[in-house]
Amino acid sequence: MTRNVPSWLRPARPEGWMLELHVQPGARVTAPQGEHGGALKLKLAAPPVDGKANTELQRFLARALGVARADIELVAGQTSRQKRIWVKAAIPAQVIVSALGEGDTAARGG
Repeated sequence: MTRNVPSWLRPARPEGWMLELHVQPGARVTAPQGEHGGALKLKLAAPPVDGKANTELQRFLARALGVARADIELVAGQTSRQKRIWVKAAIPAQVIVSALGEGDTAARGG
C-alpha cells in the first residue's frame, strides 16, 4: 500500500530526494516537529554560528535515514532557516517519512 508523499518531500535528479525544511537552531534537542508552511520543521541542537547548525542538520539526517553524511547535501539556504536538502540515496519515500516522524505533532508549539 502506498501513501501520499508529503509536500516537503519530492523526487530529485535521477536518484534521491529533495527535502524542503524549516529549521530552528538553538534548541535543546534535534528533532522533527511536523509540517510548517509546506516544509518539514526541524529543531536543531546547535547554534546558527559558523555553520554549526548546518553540520548538525546533516549529521541528524544522515543518522536518521541510515545514509552517509556525504549523501546529504545542502543545496539552498546556507544562512537561512528555509533549507533545501538533496538526499543522494535511493531509499523509499515511506522510509524517509517514517524516519523523520511526519505526523508527529506533539511538539508543535515550540
